[in-house]
Amino acid sequence: MSTDSPASTTSPASPEGQPAAPGFDQLKLGPAMLANLDRLGYKTMTAIQAASLPISLAGRDLIAQAKTGSGKTAAFAIPLLTRLDASRLQVQAIVLCPTRELADQVTQELRRLARAEENIKILTLTGGVKMGGQRHSLAFGAHVVVGTPGRVMDLLERGNLDLGEVNTLVLDEADRMLDMGFHDSIAWVASHLPVQRQTLLFSATYPEGIARLAARFLRQPERISVQAQHDAGKIEQRFYEVTESERLATVARLLNHFRPVSTLAFCNTKQQCRQLVELLQAAGFSALALHGELEQRERDQVLVQFAQRSCSVLVATDIAARGLDIGGLEAVINVDVTPDAEVHVHRIGRTGRVDQAGLALNLVSGKEMVVLSQIEKMQGRPAQWHELASLKPASAEPLQAPMATLQLLVERREKIRAGDILGALTGDGGIAGDKIGKITIGEFSSYVAVQRDLARVALRHLAATKVKGKVVRVRLL
Repeated sequence: MSTDSPASTTSPASPEGQPAAPGFDQLKLGPAMLANLDRLGYKTMTAIQAASLPISLAGRDLIAQAKTGSGKTAAFAIPLLTRLDASRLQVQAIVLCPTRELADQVTQELRRLARAEENIKILTLTGGVKMGGQRHSLAFGAHVVVGTPGRVMDLLERGNLDLGEVNTLVLDEADRMLDMGFHDSIAWVASHLPVQRQTLLFSATYPEGIARLAARFLRQPERISVQAQHDAGKIEQRFYEVTESERLATVARLLNHFRPVSTLAFCNTKQQCRQLVELLQAAGFSALALHGELEQRERDQVLVQFAQRSCSVLVATDIAARGLDIGGLEAVINVDVTPDAEVHVHRIGRTGRVDQAGLALNLVSGKEMVVLSQIEKMQGRPAQWHELASLKPASAEPLQAPMATLQLLVERREKIRAGDILGALTGDGGIAGDKIGKITIGEFSSYVAVQRDLARVALRHLAATKVKGKVVRVRLL
């Protein structure tokens, strides 16, 4: 599909002192959607939402450049949902994502936003899980599918997925999909969609490949860009000069000094990830690694534990962490300086979100000073240097996560809900509700976070009781 060159506007995040962000009531949304947004705590629009929603709700194609965590999921979910006809159980919208983790997150947010309408069915179609269950679910119909290009292709080829009635295509983290070699897969999927549709492309960066992708699949799109900057008052950045030999040990010193409950540590290589996790675990820290060599099941469990605060430190490469929207992150540690200044901004922007303060700790060796100067230039301020000698242990106790995660081997289709698990623990289990954390319902397993010192008690109770009348297998991760 050909296109003219996109119109372009830039919408920087509003600096401090500017007028308050606009509310969702300024958009042409139905009363049910507005009421649901209010219940979910969506009071005002983020910069990307304010810039993109008037365009997308008007039916225009869109190229939106915005960082992870900027509110982009709602920016494409709201117009997507407003175009659905709930009375027709046919696939009317498709969201393509680079990874299963991002697809799962998008599905969860879509389901929350879809509560304004009765009986909207949203399916996740990704690799890493058996295809049989997905084929079975598709046989009963769906309004929206969220998937990875490879699995969507497989289901199309087998005749299990019909995209002939799609009116909205969303390409989420499009630059990441191109990095992973999905261009031809995206093209193949798009060839099975109606020509008359709306296409919304979201990307953290705008490499040359995005322009080619847009020229092929979008019709006269409008391009907007929300600058990847952060409120300097919300994120405290500290820089420490290190030698290569002391780099990894310094991470442990930072953690013992600042003692953040939840930290994402970035390394430039998988080998560095593995070495750092081994060092931290040997020193008694609750740390896990996230990199490309993990199997899908392992990735899922690592992410669940980190999201449920059962792991204090997640050590990851940029590729592994891309597209993950992790809330309540107290600190980011740049174990290595990234050679890309824009990636640095994306890294530190994972902390200090909404109304929370954040801490960004950066380790820099002598050979990385040249790259650091590019980061300083992009951020418009010099690095604030601190002495390693200032790092003192705040406690003699190792930094342990406050929670532990229990895995219940029960599938979503068995209709066990978060309230059933909570009730089983707080009822006969006798565990106070404030000792129980996040509950995650997955396709093939569910997870519940329990205060660490009560984990064994909760494990024994769930193993000996029934949840919603069913005996479930349970284990401590």
